[in-house]
Amino acid sequence: MRKEDIEKRLSDVPLFKELSADELAPIIEIAQTRFYKHKMYVFMQDDPLDRVFFIHSGKIKIYKTDFTGKEQIVSVLEPGEMFPHAGFFRKGNFPAHAEVIEDAQLIVIPIDKFEEILLTYPELCIKLFKVLGEKIVDLQGRLEAQVLHNTFEQIVLLLIRLCKSNGEKSGERFRLTTQFTNRELANMIGTSRETVSRTMNLLKKKEHILQTEEGDYYIDREGLQSELLI
Repeated sequence: MRKEDIEKRLSDVPLFKELSADELAPIIEIAQTRFYKHKMYVFMQDDPLDRVFFIHSGKIKIYKTDFTGKEQIVSVLEPGEMFPHAGFFRKGNFPAHAEVIEDAQLIVIPIDKFEEILLTYPELCIKLFKVLGEKIVDLQGRLEAQVLHNTFEQIVLLLIRLCKSNGEKSGERFRLTTQFTNRELANMIGTSRETVSRTMNLLKKKEHILQTEEGDYYIDREGLQSELLI
């Protein structure tokens, strides 16, 4: 990938969006690009954490596994996003697996050099803290959903969240830009595929969700939110 392409992609990342070309230059100098094919792993859970990644194209699934091998999907990341979000300013390991679900071109920055740049530009630290703060709020929301809501409501809340993280506005609805299976949706909230299937069918009957022949979901977010008020 040309440096011009790296600069364009990094300048679109929220963390670097307001930096000038001169401020972005040292980051571009230490950046490398890597191409990963579908089903490849960018890293595995507990590998040494030594790099930070920015997605130029493609999609990455972040998930954790327990000692039984059960999968818990944390998120599906799209172009412009960075990962991992944990591990800055400390030694450690990658907290989850990162699997490519759509051929991906990634911009890779060694984390030690990235931290040096963060220390050089305090405003970048502030932006990074804001990004991490948004992730913390998201995780708090997920925990609250598990504690305070039944499974039906958790699925509804998940779909509402996906409208923001993996959706784009299409008329009065949101189209999910990633096709999730019922198993994958179940793995996001720790329930069964059958429960998700029943709930999705019910939401389709109520026309809160429309599904095309190609498998794309079109979601009526306001309709879903009304389900939480019943």
